[in-house]
Amino acid sequence: MDIGDLHFTYGNVALFAVGAFLLAGVYSFVKQGLKIAALIVLVLAGLAIAGGVSWL
Repeated sequence: MDIGDLHFTYGNVALFAVGAFLLAGVYSFVKQGLKIAALIVLVLAGLAIAGGVSWL
């Protein structure tokens, strides 16, 4: 697969942005000591990023 096969749309770019936002939330929760909340948000971030990748 070469880079020409990648078709970025508003949908998958938005999913990547949501994933990045959620990863920032994970960092914030870990800093506050909320490990369970960080794990839940990390799973949601993973799902958002995986959705963006699979949409490519």
